[in-house]
Amino acid sequence: MVDSKLLEILVCPVTKAPLVYKKDAQELWCRASRLAYPIRDGMPVMLEAEARTLVEEEYVTLR
Repeated sequence: MVDSKLLEILVCPVTKAPLVYKKDAQELWCRASRLAYPIRDGMPVMLEAEARTLVEEEYVTLR
């Protein structure tokens, strides 16, 4: 579980856009950059090099 206060202040390091917490995937998704940042041991890994690109089916659910 990620602290809700932390989720309120985190933004995408690439676009500075807000993030969407996807609990089931343990990731933070960014609409603007189409990147998913992993959450490992309860800590978001906010590095572009560690992010994966959202597939079209995932991105559509964010609209």
